Amino acid sequence: MWESGPGAVLDGEAALLEAGLTNWTLSHNQITVSLPSGCKGHPLPGVRRSHPRRLGDTVTAGLPRTAPAVAAVRAAQRASSDRQSATILAMTVQQRLVRPEALLAEWQRVHRSPRKAFLTTVIRDICDGAHSLGELDFAALCRGRGLPAPSRQVLRKGPNGSYYLDVYWEDLDLHIEVDGFHHQVGMAVVSDAVRQNEIALNQDVTLRIPVLGLRTQPEKFLEQVERGLEQARARRMGRAG
Repeated sequence: MWESGPGAVLDGEAALLEAGLTNWTLSHNQITVSLPSGCKGHPLPGVRRSHPRRLGDTVTAGLPRTAPAVAAVRAAQRASSDRQSATILAMTVQQRLVRPEALLAEWQRVHRSPRKAFLTTVIRDICDGAHSLGELDFAALCRGRGLPAPSRQVLRKGPNGSYYLDVYWEDLDLHIEVDGFHHQVGMAVVSDAVRQNEIALNQDVTLRIPVLGLRTQPEKFLEQVERGLEQARARRMGRAG
């Protein structure tokens, strides 16, 4: 940064790694350095210089760098694929480097981006995982693949009270659980396991789909749903015979 120019700060992936991001490797072994407006800086091998219109919030403790929310949004925009883009955003929130509300606020400051529509959807998923992917969204994905419309949310009773199944084909005993980010917080994973075991004991089949999976790899998961429906029909015919 000292060689790049006055006021230079780490940005993007490099800033997140300095902030403590784990299990991530720099793309193309290249460090991104952002420079204040008016500072041209000096080219250096292995360094990508950036001149954002707005430098954004910065952190001066340790190596000077953009704040995690700023760095995450910029890393997502510069990622080599939508999948990589969604992954780095998810990891920064999962590892608690960025609060969901801070990420959302920073994204709302971005007016133009090549990934505007995709990132708006993904950041909504990450920041509001409990309500991000509605039943109608999933039904639309099913229609697009020519699959039958599910019953959608169905109320069930268990030993600890009532609960809803996200997506359900009642006639085939097939249940789809779309897991938003709230499923990864605190004791949610335990509650999910109890509920899924209850469903399995009732002889229903459950497929779990992370909400980001439907955003980044919808065909793979919908293909599994299609296979699940085919197998459910076969089981029902076998029981009828």
